[in-house]
Amino acid sequence: MTNARNVDPPRRGWTQGLSLRSGKAKTLHLHAMLSMVLYAKDIVETDFLSLPPDTSVLEAAKAMATRHQGFAVVTSPDKGPVGIVTEWDVLAKVVAEARDPARVRLGEIMTSTLVAVDPNEGIDRVARLMAEDGTRRVLVVKNAKVLGVIRARTILARMRDYIDAVSAQIARSQVPLF
Repeated sequence: MTNARNVDPPRRGWTQGLSLRSGKAKTLHLHAMLSMVLYAKDIVETDFLSLPPDTSVLEAAKAMATRHQGFAVVTSPDKGPVGIVTEWDVLAKVVAEARDPARVRLGEIMTSTLVAVDPNEGIDRVARLMAEDGTRRVLVVKNAKVLGVIRARTILARMRDYIDAVSAQIARSQVPLF
């Protein structure tokens, strides 16, 4: 196996080869392999609804409907995350209990246990957190500020793209049988 030593990070067009052994030696371009690694910062959705805890559920529901968002990140005045409210929270904790959404505040119904990652976290770790915690949304946080949200459907779509790219790389590296 060829090892690259003391080499700057790959740039576009960089074609340092890497040999892989699975019966016969095969070469893949190192930059192609490295570009297939996905990080939270690569798939984070920066357009998300953020509301203070004293917002009424009615106001939040209207904003969620207008923005076509199924959740709102509840943030402190300094924009640090303190909780999340989902459409399920509104349904189960307000509507099902016949509470007045104009009088109930997000701070009363929010989930304060947040699942969050650093922007440089790999999406494999993000997917593992989602699976272990049973959550569909993971916040991407840096310096106590929410940069965005990663949703389960985004992970699934990117994983599909990743598998397609890896399959294509493997197919290109195959020696023809005939």
